[in-house]
Amino acid sequence: MTIKDIARESGYAIGTVSRVLNNQPGVSEEARRSVMQVVEKYHFKLNNNAKLLKQQYNHGIAIIVKGTKNMLFAALVETLQKIITESGYACLLYYIGEDEHEVEQALQVCRDRQPMGILFLGSNKENFKDKFELVDVPCVIVTNSASGLEFPNLSSVSVDDVEAGRTAVDYLISLGHEKIGILGGEMKHSNPAKARYEGCVQAFEEHHIKFNPRMQFASSYFTMEGGYNAMCELLQKTPELTAVFAMSDVTALGAIRAIKDAGLRIPEDVSVVGYDGVEIGRYIVPKLTTIQQPGGKIAERCVKILLQCIENNSPSVIEQVDFSLVAGESTRRIK
Repeated sequence: MTIKDIARESGYAIGTVSRVLNNQPGVSEEARRSVMQVVEKYHFKLNNNAKLLKQQYNHGIAIIVKGTKNMLFAALVETLQKIITESGYACLLYYIGEDEHEVEQALQVCRDRQPMGILFLGSNKENFKDKFELVDVPCVIVTNSASGLEFPNLSSVSVDDVEAGRTAVDYLISLGHEKIGILGGEMKHSNPAKARYEGCVQAFEEHHIKFNPRMQFASSYFTMEGGYNAMCELLQKTPELTAVFAMSDVTALGAIRAIKDAGLRIPEDVSVVGYDGVEIGRYIVPKLTTIQQPGGKIAERCVKILLQCIENNSPSVIEQVDFSLVAGESTRRIK
């Protein structure tokens, strides 16, 4: 008699059975009673060594992170690990390059470690169209929407990136700026970057302001180095820029250094808006104006949704949470 046998006979998921056997919270009295009836019927005893092995080896929750330099992801991973551990699960953490295929990584993790669920950070939706149907555990995409993918085991929690991008540019326009540069992610690898760019274009169109992508847009990875190089490119192409929207705070930090190195002042010469609301943005000089993603709330919702799917066979969820624009010292009104 194994935990899988108990799950099969009781009609509850393996995760629910495991939590009952380990006397953990988050299980209904009905489920606890049904599982224990099966346990008593077969005189099942949980082997402590096996219990420890399962917690450390094959009954954890995997987190797959694309990229190693995203400050938002670093903060999210820390919060996710804390919530997962407090929920009684082991945490299996994997980092891959921004150009790597997260679904192939997930399949490898499933073969090697048999996780009960997977959280994806920095995912590319296009990659899920190929082979994700082979992933047979509940999964949640973090900070990117799974809308349109329609897999029964794939959920997501994100902000509305289109609306957030539109809000960032609309704010700069409200301050009098029209010559606005956009620093974006690598479009072929980043769905959030595509969505934020779409929102930027909407804002320009709504205000009847001409936007020339060739002269006012530069792509980069979400890194400080990428932001620095992209900002240098923009200043060379369009030196008359009075503002820039960077699609991540780390990109904005690199852009600020490039602006300073060009002999310009922030915000007197160039206003800067970032995206994410990472902690360092509140302490740099000038304090960064940014689109704030509620990282704590996103992490909590992702783990809660994943555990509901693991333990209660709940259906997948596509959820959006609210963002906010936080005005700092890196932007100013111009005439």
